[in-house]
Amino acid sequence: MKRTDRTNFFRVLLVALIVIVPLCIVILNNYQGNIRMETYRFKESARELRNPGRGFYNLYRYMITDEKVNYWQLVQEMYRGDDHTSLSLVEINLQNYRDGEVSEAGMTNIEALFQALKDLDRQLIVRFMYDWNGENEKYEPETIDTILRHMEQLEGVLREASGQIFVLQGLFIGNWGEMNSTKYSGDEDMFRLMEKLDSVTVPSIYLAVRTPAQWRRITRMHQLSEEALEGHFLAGRISLYNDGMLGNESDYGTYRVYEVQGKTVTEREQELAFQEELCRYVPNGGEVIDNNFYNDFDNAVKDLATMHVTYLNEKHDQEVLKKWKEAKVTEDGCFKGMDGYSYIERHLGYRLLIRKPEFYHNTFMDHIEVKVAMGNVGFAPLYSNPKAELILYDRDLGGYLTYEMSGDLRKLSGGNESGKTLILRADIPVDELLHVKYDVYFTLTDPVTGAKIVLANEQDAGEYGYEIGTIELSK
Repeated sequence: MKRTDRTNFFRVLLVALIVIVPLCIVILNNYQGNIRMETYRFKESARELRNPGRGFYNLYRYMITDEKVNYWQLVQEMYRGDDHTSLSLVEINLQNYRDGEVSEAGMTNIEALFQALKDLDRQLIVRFMYDWNGENEKYEPETIDTILRHMEQLEGVLREASGQIFVLQGLFIGNWGEMNSTKYSGDEDMFRLMEKLDSVTVPSIYLAVRTPAQWRRITRMHQLSEEALEGHFLAGRISLYNDGMLGNESDYGTYRVYEVQGKTVTEREQELAFQEELCRYVPNGGEVIDNNFYNDFDNAVKDLATMHVTYLNEKHDQEVLKKWKEAKVTEDGCFKGMDGYSYIERHLGYRLLIRKPEFYHNTFMDHIEVKVAMGNVGFAPLYSNPKAELILYDRDLGGYLTYEMSGDLRKLSGGNESGKTLILRADIPVDELLHVKYDVYFTLTDPVTGAKIVLANEQDAGEYGYEIGTIELSK
């Protein structure tokens, strides 16, 4: 056989193998049985969702003294009637110990307080401080070493309560613990305080500073990226809290305003853009104040989405909240006609929904590929990737199979990217399935609290999650 003939022969053989081998696999797989698959359609709802790590919160204040307190009883009384929130802001005042260490009796009370809070179904936003009256200079410790020592003393409590705490706000300093009107506002002092707080807490707790400028001064970072935040020992866990939110052009000193050639210049737009990038990775929250143009409903929604706001004070400012309750949603869709307050409540933090499930039988690999297209129409991302699972329930035998899905839902940042879709995937080997009909369910589990995440679809979750379709195998 000539060389040219041999070459042509092998080419023909190769083509035949490419065509015939997959065909044989298909034939063999089909010989094992038939597979029928059906997926269901999903639609967005306007329902209220109670999910971990998001929403309105209420504020609770505790003054620590040496006096013995029944904190379990106190906490139960203070929380009576608050059965609808997932978050609480707990302010703990240490002004009685400004001259030295927290006493043994004081530490016992702090421990008892956190133990009492543990009995509640809440995640905590915690703020330690020395002032409640805007008179910080009267109550703040004379030396920074006292504050650093208080942080050291609290290490055991904070580590023990790490499963309860979502965010630890501030550095113990400033009026109302808001890091203003303090002699410790210099870069070196703030860095020392943040470094200490980082060392006495577990990485799963987010730390928070009052302004974007403080964030940059402490981290010394001005360019943001996922790689940079992950590579910095502090930046990836420092978030923001804003108790002057939407209050005026500067959010009451949150953004810099200055004069240039007789003209007033504000950095509001630049800082909003900064928050839009930063808060893809760390949470943002606070309270709105002072009825004004910036917190009119439409303007508020725009800025809350840009800032990726996760949590807001349910009681403050009442005039602003009343204005939202009187506003009406005009956008098309399931929220049309809803009052503005309810609309904002439903969009704080993440609001996940199933956009479309898909099943496909890969005959070459002989597995069923399952894809679930997800969306996030909330203002902010999830900050912990939930565990996504498929559950195949066997109607005949009553048992079920579980398959974990791949995909990082934290990449759905919400806010101004609410139309973005992310695909979760799982492969189900056909040889693991019996010749029966399976109901296929989808479920998400929060990795911090262990709670099931409620989705914003019209369909209700059942015992095994959200039913997305069926798979039926027959001989």
